[in-house]
Amino acid sequence: MYTNEMLTCVDCGRQFPFTAGEQEFFAMKGFTNKPNRCSDCRAARKAGRSQGSGGGGGHREMFKATCSQCGGVAEVPFQPRGDKPVYCRDCFASRPSYR
Repeated sequence: MYTNEMLTCVDCGRQFPFTAGEQEFFAMKGFTNKPNRCSDCRAARKAGRSQGSGGGGGHREMFKATCSQCGGVAEVPFQPRGDKPVYCRDCFASRPSYR
């Protein structure tokens, strides 16, 4: 059903294979776009994001609040508004996941 295809990386301009197996994986995940970058450029971009250079990584301002569950100090990456509960790291981790 799928056949190997050669794509061109938007960063380095080199051609790279988009294998039949990768195409099948993309289809299973519901991805509709083909990859734009070769594996080397994807890895470099990912490493750059994790180090905080461009791409939205880096230091994030944290705000202190009172945990709605235990009453302890909670540090959160958003300014609490007071209309919703805020949890410390431990209480948040112990709550059931709704994903």
